[in-house]
Amino acid sequence: MKIVFIIDQVYLHGGIERVLSIKANYFAEQDDNDIHIITTEQKGKEPCYDFSSKILFEDIAINYNRAKSYFHPVNLGKLPKHIRRIKSRIKKIQPDVVVVCSHSTDTYFMPFIVKSIPKVKEFHFSKSIEIASRLNPRNILKKYFFKFTDYVEKKYDRLVILNPNETNYYKSNNTVVIPNPLTFYPESVSELSNKIVISAGRIAHVKGYDLLIDIWELVAQKNKDWKLHIYGNGEPNYEKILQDKINEKGLQDSLVLMGSTNDIKGKMLESSIYAMSSHNECFPLVLLEAQACGLPIISFDCPHGPKSIISEKTGVLVPLYDNEAFADQLIQLMENKEKMEIMGKNARKNAGNYSVQKVMIKWKDMFDNAISANRTKRN
Repeated sequence: MKIVFIIDQVYLHGGIERVLSIKANYFAEQDDNDIHIITTEQKGKEPCYDFSSKILFEDIAINYNRAKSYFHPVNLGKLPKHIRRIKSRIKKIQPDVVVVCSHSTDTYFMPFIVKSIPKVKEFHFSKSIEIASRLNPRNILKKYFFKFTDYVEKKYDRLVILNPNETNYYKSNNTVVIPNPLTFYPESVSELSNKIVISAGRIAHVKGYDLLIDIWELVAQKNKDWKLHIYGNGEPNYEKILQDKINEKGLQDSLVLMGSTNDIKGKMLESSIYAMSSHNECFPLVLLEAQACGLPIISFDCPHGPKSIISEKTGVLVPLYDNEAFADQLIQLMENKEKMEIMGKNARKNAGNYSVQKVMIKWKDMFDNAISANRTKRN
């Protein structure tokens, strides 16, 4: 099978990039597969994750201005070149299937170029964030933009979503639920002996780290022995806001923004609890990674990902934005080593359900069905 994956870049640490490396490597190591990854703004940088040497990379150097909306005139002016270059590459490669990984401008035109080749779109965010705007669009352009996106999505052969709850947000009947595969399953698990709570992800408003700082202030008032380590990088302005908030609350000795790491597994194995404070998630891979390391999890019950992974046996789902309840649950868990161990053991078992082999079989079946249906439609 010849597969083309399309993504903006693979040099920044992120869930989409990490999952792409797993999928692409899996297919690249299978016999008779030919895997291509096309980027639009790799800028000559090395991938931040390990990719098989059998994968063929090509960057078409569109280089959008990421400080502005994709629909800003300075970026829209680059769209014709983007369409022309990606169309040329696909025609040259002649893949069996094309997968659009990231949510950039190619999402909106990909179904309409080289129509003979089936197209798959992955969604790595929860469409719950669109509910308010769809019910009450702020202007006529927004209203028709949603109509346009619904139309485009119907034109894809398959839409891959990460949990069943997301199906309700799509107007088309071409959705397929495939969860993220587990990135690692270490031989050993955390001993849960270090008084460290860990959180990790892109440093962005959607991750709710400002809320986690408020929560940690409540924890630190009652428990001064524990530390909170937040791993990741992202928006510099938001990072500064977070650090200023940490300093203002006098938490710098117990709450540390650690920056990015290439060894999140090792950092998890050195921790005892995982905390997630996101406003919304779709299927947070980092929670599976934490479970694989035997960590119990405390998370906001945000739409919709955490509830797909966490049960009362493996952690605690806290009502969204109830900071006091979140802090109370952290404190209770910190003071109950036996409960931590039981939850951690169950978490480890749950993570095993998302092995690469189990998940990638679903991808293979989806590709086969999409290719077969496309051929039938053309004949």
